[in-house]
Amino acid sequence: MNESEIAPPAKRVFPPLYVSTGDTSIDRLAFFHVLERLKTQKRTGWVDNKEHIHIPNAESISDHMYRMAILAMCTSDSTLDVSKCVMMAVIHDLAEAQVGDITPREGISKQEKRRLEAEAMRNFVHDMLHGSPAALRIDALWNEYEEGETSEAKFVKDLDRLEMALQAREYETAHALDLQPFFDSSLPHLRHPEVKQWGEDLVQARSRSH
Repeated sequence: MNESEIAPPAKRVFPPLYVSTGDTSIDRLAFFHVLERLKTQKRTGWVDNKEHIHIPNAESISDHMYRMAILAMCTSDSTLDVSKCVMMAVIHDLAEAQVGDITPREGISKQEKRRLEAEAMRNFVHDMLHGSPAALRIDALWNEYEEGETSEAKFVKDLDRLEMALQAREYETAHALDLQPFFDSSLPHLRHPEVKQWGEDLVQARSRSH
């Protein structure tokens, strides 16, 4: 089958937004259950990509965020608020519990993706968690990451890139694949000195095994 015969990705269907019952306990519990979607949804890039590579048993969104959180704890950068970085890592893709892991191949613009994710976060924060202090903390961390202006947000974005490269290397080893495009789209964009070094360590280890 050549590339012209391969069907484009199916149009994404979004679940309906949650409608608040007005009962704090019921709505909060509904949010807790929504989080399960992060555990079961696969990261789209591993199962639908322009290279037409399908990774069996691909990682979930939660898998990705969990390792990022541990990576954040490994930093030696004393200028960073590490606790904030860990929290930011575990919520930065929270909106994907509602909208999924949208990729450019799906034809959804960056502006529309941002709108959908912001709508999901409003639903979580206000309709499910009733604007509680905890909800507002989650919302503030998510927005800080999205804006990408603080040192912590930039650091966590680098961890997002590095984690994908780490996973790509593991899939190369497990499935005898060449996933060079995943390295090309991540490692050259690292900015934090320590994360850049971690990326260089990965490149060197990968080159030794080839």
